[in-house]
Amino acid sequence: MTDHPLASRFVVRHPEWAANATIYEVNVRNYTPEGTFRAFEAHLPRLAKMGVVIVWLMPVHPIGEIGRKGALGSPYAVRDYFGVNAEFGTLEDLRHLVQAAHALGMKVILDWVANHTSRDNALIEQHPAWYQHDAQGQLVPPVADWTDVVALDYTNPEMRAYMVEALCYWVRAADVDGYRCDVAGLVPTGFWDEARPALEALKPVFMLAEWDELYPSGGLTWEEFNSDTHLLEKAFDMSFGLRLHYLLDQIAEGKAALADIDTYLAAEREKYPPTVYLMHFTSNHDVNSWDGTEYERLGPLALPFAVLTALLPGMPMLYSGQESGLDRRLAFFDKDPIAWGSYPLQDFYTKLLQLKKRHPALRNGDPESRFQRLSGPAGLYGFIREKAGAAVIVLLNATAEALVLPGQKMPVAAQKGLFDVFSGAQCTLAQLPARTVPAHGWRVLRTRD
Repeated sequence: MTDHPLASRFVVRHPEWAANATIYEVNVRNYTPEGTFRAFEAHLPRLAKMGVVIVWLMPVHPIGEIGRKGALGSPYAVRDYFGVNAEFGTLEDLRHLVQAAHALGMKVILDWVANHTSRDNALIEQHPAWYQHDAQGQLVPPVADWTDVVALDYTNPEMRAYMVEALCYWVRAADVDGYRCDVAGLVPTGFWDEARPALEALKPVFMLAEWDELYPSGGLTWEEFNSDTHLLEKAFDMSFGLRLHYLLDQIAEGKAALADIDTYLAAEREKYPPTVYLMHFTSNHDVNSWDGTEYERLGPLALPFAVLTALLPGMPMLYSGQESGLDRRLAFFDKDPIAWGSYPLQDFYTKLLQLKKRHPALRNGDPESRFQRLSGPAGLYGFIREKAGAAVIVLLNATAEALVLPGQKMPVAAQKGLFDVFSGAQCTLAQLPARTVPAHGWRVLRTRD
């Protein structure tokens, strides 16, 4: 148990399988030349071997045609909550994908767009009172430039009941394991608090909110951003770590210091008990398409920060193509297949995700896992995560020259023999090579089994 002063408010019971989970976002349209569920399914064994536990599928529903952006439209302009986009395949194909994932020990969550629908969703004609209207009686988008969608009205109890039933349908029909919920904080928290028990009555689910209560107000495109949504108390297992994500961008740009990560971690712990999950990443579908690849934004810190987001407290997320060093922005509204090549970073991410999956000190939401910052030069960020005598030591170098971790008092676990996760070498932290971090590089050491 945790003695955090707010712990009693956070009552979500995470599924047991989430404790050692990592998450992988799938852009079905652009994942393969075919852009189908069946074609993606062939990649599941590779992802399982990498250490992926949760597969997040971007929206699978038919896409609106009225006001469509680009040739194929935004997957987030949902025309039918109970339908499958024929571009991807059939309901049976989706079921087959979920079954194949389950057979490999993985889980599948669907991207869910509860806040708005396309402009030609049949609900507009069938239930006009389920939508928000302006003073002139016109439908309104939730954000001004989201011109292909219109906002639902969550003051309507019939619409809320419909949405809960739609969420439950996919658990029953395809055996999915939960949802990633688009702009979750634009939907009243009370709705999500109602939906979670309905889903839990069917099976244990995992719920991910696209939101971050730690993010400063006014810094996002969401016009109604609210940092006081309480989404993680009763409804969601995890939310996005947007504040950390953008902080890493600022560090790479020279607008913030590595030490500002400590300020972020302190803010996280002040607001949440350690049992709460936040998701950390260097890219996702929005970031890649609109902000740029991790190589555009982070430059030589792209891989060091991938190590950081994988091994800090929280759940790491990987986006389609990152294991192949995807170095271009994918078109959001058109077909733009990923060029996979030889998967040059698959071994890099496998080492990180398998370490995350297997090491007892890295389990998600574990209040018994101890986090300790290591002191060092300004360009070096180091920390230890330790539990029951097992430890992981992480050292990152944000500078263009090699740096050495100075000698300092270490936990007993860190004084044991160590194993370099990336080189495979055995060492002790007292040895200089183990404390030397190359320019724009990293060292990840764990106690030997």
